Amino acid sequence: MRNKLCLILVFVCLIAGFALQSTFVAEAEQAAQGECVAEVSSRRVLHARNASLPLPNASTTKVLTALIILEDCPLDDIVTIPAEAEGVEGSSIYLKAGDVCSVEELLYGLMLRSGNDAAVALALHHSGCIEAFAQVMNERALLLGATDSCFVNPHGLPDEHHHTTARDLAFITAAAMENEMFRTIVSTRCYAPRGWYNKNKLLSSYEGACGVKTGYTLQAGRCLVSAAERNGMTLVCVVLNCPPMYERSSELLDKAFADYSLVRLTDKQETMYGFAVDCDFSYPLTDREKGEIDIVRELVEPLPMSPGSVAGQIKIFLANDLIFSQNLYIMEEK
Repeated sequence: MRNKLCLILVFVCLIAGFALQSTFVAEAEQAAQGECVAEVSSRRVLHARNASLPLPNASTTKVLTALIILEDCPLDDIVTIPAEAEGVEGSSIYLKAGDVCSVEELLYGLMLRSGNDAAVALALHHSGCIEAFAQVMNERALLLGATDSCFVNPHGLPDEHHHTTARDLAFITAAAMENEMFRTIVSTRCYAPRGWYNKNKLLSSYEGACGVKTGYTLQAGRCLVSAAERNGMTLVCVVLNCPPMYERSSELLDKAFADYSLVRLTDKQETMYGFAVDCDFSYPLTDREKGEIDIVRELVEPLPMSPGSVAGQIKIFLANDLIFSQNLYIMEEK
């Protein structure tokens, strides 16, 4: 009898072990090689897995390309397509040398149809050559907090020196999503003038989805940068080298929306302790973290009396971490 019980226990343990192993395998297959979720206004990272691992990122590179063009070039600039932009390998909007397009039209081709030819045409229009545009990309990326990236082209076609990280790409995209025209472009499902449909399937399958870019090469695997807004909070999700990129992105976004809500901590329309502040500040917090916020004011001595004078600083801590500080001002007379 004892031997039978032992055999039964061994059998049960083996079954449990196989089930646990299958769970681990399933989770490993579901996860991306690098992934990151960040809230747009605060840049707070809400989820990270291998988020600082340098990886090829295929056409998600075009998020940075589009942002640079939007910041530096008028939308109605006319671009005569150069020979270098014709026949670029990979995804294309089939430009021909000598074609005439506006910057705006090329941006829609870049972000909706992932036109590598549009990327080259825009880069040459901006900087004159790909190398010069790549230098701008790297300089702009650093300004946006992307410290572990190297861009050598505007489209993301394979190059051993071209890489980014999930965190860097999340920061770049968060900045891009604050550009109204960028947000309009990447949330467009169809660009009617050319009949271009957006390749990002999440736009039609995920509640609140508002962009931004797909990517694929053999070296990079399937990549997706997505964004969604719910209850006034916009999140950016990056998954790099992730076969189920839509499913994984939806899962990560769902969890972040469930765990966090955006809390207004300062409001320039209201007084703080009887003083004025000059900007709004909101921060994504879990329910537990809401009880760990500490707002401290530090006043100068002697306190100035003239309206608009700096009266000190307001500092906001989450637990013991400083997350925000700004000046307090003597209120203007009404």
